[in-house]
Amino acid sequence: MDFGQKAPDPRCSYHGRSSGDQADPSDGGLRAGGQSHPEGGRRWGQAARRGLGVCLLQGCRSHRKNIHINDNVLHSAFEVGVRKVVSCLSTCIFPDKTTYPIDETMIHNGPPHSSNFGYSYAKRMIDVQNRAYFQQHGCTFTAVIPTNVFGPHDNFSIEDGHVLPGLIHKVHLAKSSGSALTVWGTGRPRRQFIYSLDLARLFIWALREYNEVEPIILSVGEEDEVSVQEAAEAVVEAMDFHGEVTFDTTKSDGQFKKTASNAKLRAYLPDFRFTPFKQAVKETCAWFMDNYEQARK
Repeated sequence: MDFGQKAPDPRCSYHGRSSGDQADPSDGGLRAGGQSHPEGGRRWGQAARRGLGVCLLQGCRSHRKNIHINDNVLHSAFEVGVRKVVSCLSTCIFPDKTTYPIDETMIHNGPPHSSNFGYSYAKRMIDVQNRAYFQQHGCTFTAVIPTNVFGPHDNFSIEDGHVLPGLIHKVHLAKSSGSALTVWGTGRPRRQFIYSLDLARLFIWALREYNEVEPIILSVGEEDEVSVQEAAEAVVEAMDFHGEVTFDTTKSDGQFKKTASNAKLRAYLPDFRFTPFKQAVKETCAWFMDNYEQARK
């Protein structure tokens, strides 16, 4: 399958909305949008999710907003007859105490990590709702589970962005001011990073081709997992930063690892080529610098 060259599907049209448009749990606009395309599919990526620091402080708020979003999106889709919905979960939904690599069968095997339990439990409920809508109404509602996403147009906020875009912004500020780069935590936790442009291609594949109700992990392989320190070093190299790098061990590391298996994805797409990590970091850093004034930060 020449995935990158597949022609646009003439049956599909794509409509993007910003997170600001969709964060309100009110569902009137969702029904209106669904009525325009009742026979098509929907990919739903909106969630009230921010970085580790915000998750630690706002677990209740995150849980409530995401529960409302989940129910409004899926029930609105059901009411107007949307044929397929692909929702987006997160690897933080998996149990904290588990064996590795984690896979799609292990979602409900134990409590998630305490650092973002409110968000994690809310996102788990999408899987429960998908199964319930299929069992009772025959709806093809499913979900994908990406690992740590980064790329152009990311949220580069140091306070509430995710680890890699936050590092990119920190390196830029340190380089501009001639100061040291301070990385939160020990740098030892390990993550699988997926480039947003690769993930976008996989989202479209899931919308067109993936018809299981059970979710599917979208990730690079286990062998491509890197430490936060290695991620920071990749950003330092891409940004040509030559200053001191320190680690603030008073900050939480969060979950040490959540190594995910992409065996199910590879069974469907054995030849899919992920962008090499350092190349993706370099492209993301270049985008951030070229769009610094407009970038979310």
